[in-house]
Amino acid sequence: MRGDVPRGSPERIIIQYSESMMQKGTVAQHHKDDREDQKTSGSSVGHTTHVDDNESRPVTGRRAFLAWLGLGTVGVGGFLSVPLVRFALDPLTRAATETSWTDLGPTSDFMETGIPQKRTINITNIDGWRKVVSEKAVYVVKKADNSLAVLSSSCPHLGCSVKWNDDGKQFKCPCHNGAFAADGKLLSGPPPRNLDELETRVTDGRLQVKYQSFRPLVKSKEVLA
Repeated sequence: MRGDVPRGSPERIIIQYSESMMQKGTVAQHHKDDREDQKTSGSSVGHTTHVDDNESRPVTGRRAFLAWLGLGTVGVGGFLSVPLVRFALDPLTRAATETSWTDLGPTSDFMETGIPQKRTINITNIDGWRKVVSEKAVYVVKKADNSLAVLSSSCPHLGCSVKWNDDGKQFKCPCHNGAFAADGKLLSGPPPRNLDELETRVTDGRLQVKYQSFRPLVKSKEVLA
């Protein structure tokens, strides 16, 4: 068909261009077929490849080592956390106020007179991790049998501090006019009970007292924690 068309004519040029494009398409198709054959050959080889079991053993060993390492870390962490937990819970299990013995002086200092002797002692109060030191007044009195007793100055009504009145020979509460005898017995007023007597002991001839706080507004003597 191309021989019937004159050379150099537009029809001849179109025919030559079409033949050239067909040849390029054929070559490209051959290259595509070759690449698909290579992929198929490679995949078939991959399916037949044999993996040695020994190659997976190092991976399994590392996993086991990491597992034991993790368990050991957890165990050590738990062991070290025990003291921290005890430290955090200690204020919850401990009394709010530490009670200890306080020295008031030789017993001979309180035997010569029947007038109550006032002494001021330091009390340590613990609230959680906070420690507060406060001063408390107590009165040392001599009983009828010449034994010594120590009375709290806190009124059992509302906790005001009572004071000894030399003129009236009695303790007086400035808040609601409660009155107590020299031995601490209630004489008059709204307080529900006598002045609270504290625990004492004599060591090497010296009088010692253990200070405690008691619940107000009740007839019985109840220690506050």
